[in-house]
Amino acid sequence: MSTPYDLRIASGGDQFPVAGQRPSLSWKLPPAWIGQDGYDLQLRIDGSEHTVERVASAGHLFVDWPLPPLRSRQSVAWRVRVHRGGRVSDWSPWHAFEAGLLDRDWSARWISPHEEDARPAYVLAGHVLLREDIVEARLYSTALGVYEAFVNGTRVGTAELAPGSTSYGDTLYAQATDVTNLLHSGVNDLEILLSDGWYRGSNGTWRQRDVWGTTTAARLQLHVRHADGTEVVAGTGSGWTSRPGNIVAADLMNGQTTDYTAPPTAVRPVLVDAVTAPPISWSPAPPVRRVERRAPASVTRHADGAWIVDFGQNASGWITLTDLGPAGTRTVIDYGEHLDRAGDLTTAHLDSQKPGEPVIPFVQRDEVASSGRPDEVFEPRHTVHGFRYARVRRAGGDLDPAAVVMQVVHTDLRPTATFACSDDDLNRLHEAARWSFRGNAVDIPTDCPTRERLGWTGDYQIFAPTAVRLYDVDGFSRKWLRSVRDDQLDDGRIVNSSPDSNRLKVHDDATVSGITGSAGWGDAVVLVPWVLYETYGDTTALAENWPAMRRWVEWALGTARKARHPSRIERSAEPLPHEEFVWDGSFHWGEWLEPKQRIADDPMAWYMADKGEVGTAYLFRSVHTLAAIADVLGYAEDAARYHETAENVRRAWRIEFLDPRGRTTAGTQASYVRALAFDLVPEDLRERAARHLVGLIEAADGHLGTGFLSTADLLPVLADAGFPDVAYAVLFQRSSPSWLGMLDRGATTIWEDWDGVSEDGTATASLNHYSKGAVIRFLHTHTLGLRQAPGSVGWESFVVAPVLSEAITWAKGTFDGPQGLIAAEWSIKDGHLSISVDVPGGSEAQIRFPDGSTVRTGPGRFQGRRPLCLPQT
Repeated sequence: MSTPYDLRIASGGDQFPVAGQRPSLSWKLPPAWIGQDGYDLQLRIDGSEHTVERVASAGHLFVDWPLPPLRSRQSVAWRVRVHRGGRVSDWSPWHAFEAGLLDRDWSARWISPHEEDARPAYVLAGHVLLREDIVEARLYSTALGVYEAFVNGTRVGTAELAPGSTSYGDTLYAQATDVTNLLHSGVNDLEILLSDGWYRGSNGTWRQRDVWGTTTAARLQLHVRHADGTEVVAGTGSGWTSRPGNIVAADLMNGQTTDYTAPPTAVRPVLVDAVTAPPISWSPAPPVRRVERRAPASVTRHADGAWIVDFGQNASGWITLTDLGPAGTRTVIDYGEHLDRAGDLTTAHLDSQKPGEPVIPFVQRDEVASSGRPDEVFEPRHTVHGFRYARVRRAGGDLDPAAVVMQVVHTDLRPTATFACSDDDLNRLHEAARWSFRGNAVDIPTDCPTRERLGWTGDYQIFAPTAVRLYDVDGFSRKWLRSVRDDQLDDGRIVNSSPDSNRLKVHDDATVSGITGSAGWGDAVVLVPWVLYETYGDTTALAENWPAMRRWVEWALGTARKARHPSRIERSAEPLPHEEFVWDGSFHWGEWLEPKQRIADDPMAWYMADKGEVGTAYLFRSVHTLAAIADVLGYAEDAARYHETAENVRRAWRIEFLDPRGRTTAGTQASYVRALAFDLVPEDLRERAARHLVGLIEAADGHLGTGFLSTADLLPVLADAGFPDVAYAVLFQRSSPSWLGMLDRGATTIWEDWDGVSEDGTATASLNHYSKGAVIRFLHTHTLGLRQAPGSVGWESFVVAPVLSEAITWAKGTFDGPQGLIAAEWSIKDGHLSISVDVPGGSEAQIRFPDGSTVRTGPGRFQGRRPLCLPQT
């Protein structure tokens, strides 16, 4: 094949890609091509031909839209051919997408149900009269709430929980579907099923309600084109009606209740334009979908008569139940992650409590009342749960195991990586971490799919370098980053989680404000776009986040300059010269959840502790990264200033937190990992610092002692510093705290707490928190040995350099990145190491063997074999 392939735009969509006015274009080079020096484009826009010829450019990722901005609903097909030297490729296949209905072209009105005190899901209904000869029809819809759209009784599209989680005060996304085949001549029924969703339902640990508004609403616009070119446009408005449906209660967190025996309810006129909504946009992310079905691993009858259903995997989603029993039968389904010692479902570890206030019990409960119809199916699509187990209670009758299915529901991310090796424990760990991220990718990156479900910035800052390896998360991340920007405070602070359920930008809360603006959390606005740029070559992510990241860094620098920790004031009433770059005088979460750390034992001492080591380290990393971003974007003056500032911050960190023997003043494993990973330690002290880290691990009997922020970097730091044996010893550790210890106690996802399940089976905190699962990046970059070369962008250059362990005899994996599919495999046999690598077009590879030899190769397959030289232990 000598053609470019895998054409795509930087936009989302359900049945087809949907773009805004200026979508960027990307393609992959022909497999045998190392690069391009130019390209030609052919575009058809609503049938009109356009040609862009002889563009001199090496770039084939996120290429700027070459024509005037698109108008609403325009249909686009495009293809590309590339040049290198005098060589010209064949034309690629055509790629098609459509422009969405732009905000200014919505004529449909916002409609809201006529509500009473209860909060069911409402059915909003209208109709449209059409003649024959329908050629094409598109339905555009959105809501303040969660909605499903129906045309003549058929649900449209495959997206779930639309329009998704967003900062509804500033951003609202719409969905587009092809409904041509659902329409007919005559009267056509249009319906919207609308519930509270993220907009008005429970949010966060404390179950705040009405976060974004008190009135739900929906908007739908249908465009129908006939054979003669005429168009009919119909939409929501005053002629529509509302009524409560058979979903008598629906909350995204708490659950859904459906009553199939409920009598018909009165139909009432809708309220028109009762809400104020932000402009309608089109999401760059793929939608949430039902991505997998799982049958029960076991169904057992508990002593109290309830059935305990074990699906064998902790995940996010809901249950489909096809056996609802005779008319009037009521089935109650509770969901959770853990069983107690008696084998019953327990969720007590997920309860929440504010100091001095009653406990908020954690509940995920669906209920259904049967009408007795044989084809009746219960599928609660207006809620979502985090669970492995379900407790099903029903008065009388049996439960058919074949009637119960788990629907795994999350953003339909495209998998980009595989990994397997000779050690099955590591394969299981890889799967557990992958499942943990899947369960926390329900439209935004959340901390857990149960207790909070918040888009914590710290969690994704930690996991993003792993996420980009496992899945194509570019659009998913850019969508979330828009909420991060929407929620940014006027002073530049980034809130702890976005979308912000506290709405701190508009509702001042002294307590929440006091814990907002933390290092390692707010820094996500700088570090996540940089990861997207490095991985995908996405300069758009840098440009659209530049103002927000700059404001964040300037706030942090200003706070470092103006505020000092009390311990430094005690030491010196006047700040020392370097202290203007020490970020210690404001709140930091710090190295959250180190092993055995129990903040609740003395929360005030934890709050007041000096966390300047963490704050200053992250300040350096963000300022240094901001300087690199300015270089990429061509902001020379900013780049020079931030490069100089970064060096000042690094110098201040060294003065304050590192002694001449390479010891950190904090003296913790986390402080050494961070110092080495962030390049804070001078070159002549790096080996000493690494040995101090190793000494701490040995003193802990081979156990890690890192918490939230530094665990992801622990093993790479050890291996890269010349201690791969120590890295693998920590990885293979089985007693707590350890990853394999989690697996030994039944984990199928990664726990929030290192001691998430005690030896006696008692659960603590969330059992599905992906941040510590970032360890599996080490399996890809070191065990498999496949990593991007330093300084490379978009995987134009990569390295295959396995870091060997006597416990592993082979490893293989793939990465389907922006240049194409990379496959790497190695095995040890007869004292030799064999490596094979598939290099895609657009990339070059370096294969490094343990004997010190290096081979450079371009596109194609490499196979090599060398005598084995294991590193000395």
